[in-house]
Amino acid sequence: MMGSFHTPALHSDAGPLRKPGRGRLAAFALLGSLLLAGCATTTGPVDVTRFHQQNVARQGSVAIVPGNSADENSLEFRTTANAVSAALARIGFSPVDSGAGGAQYEAVVELWRETIAPAARRSPVSVGVGGSTGSYGSGLGVGIGIDLSGKPKPVIVTRMRVQLRRADDKILFWEGRAETLAKEGSPAAQPGIVVGRLADALFQGFPGQSGETITVK
Repeated sequence: MMGSFHTPALHSDAGPLRKPGRGRLAAFALLGSLLLAGCATTTGPVDVTRFHQQNVARQGSVAIVPGNSADENSLEFRTTANAVSAALARIGFSPVDSGAGGAQYEAVVELWRETIAPAARRSPVSVGVGGSTGSYGSGLGVGIGIDLSGKPKPVIVTRMRVQLRRADDKILFWEGRAETLAKEGSPAAQPGIVVGRLADALFQGFPGQSGETITVK
């Protein structure tokens, strides 16, 4: 997991990306639908929120840097940085190597992954006994029901945050957060797939409506 957020945010929530109550409730609501699905889709919907200043840069050289410098050489960060770099290039920026120097802007990237276990289920085997008496005699029945659906899989919640700031004075001008869910073991839960999906959704319609949360399907 990447380090905590160390840069002033563009809104009142200046702390690390938290696990919000409403987001958790939404996650459990979606958990049910994911577990009932016959097969996993390649990608799920992505919830995206952006915040930005009035004047937002739309082009220029940008270096991708981790929120925690200790993560710079990790495989997780490099995978995420490549996805963010590609998304920024598509909207007009020119990504450069973070070690080269001279970039006009920096994209500060952080990623979180959380596993949500499914709710406890009833016993997979149930036994029922029933008896009846009538004018034509009596009867006794025993019914056994076996649940063959198997154990439901946990759901992986993946969250990404990207902040764009000026390289010289570190002043932020744009921040975006994206979140998606996928069943554990599905293609959509694989890091190489999910980070690309989150980055694309995050920069769709850049810079976006400040403070508004949208769902990208």
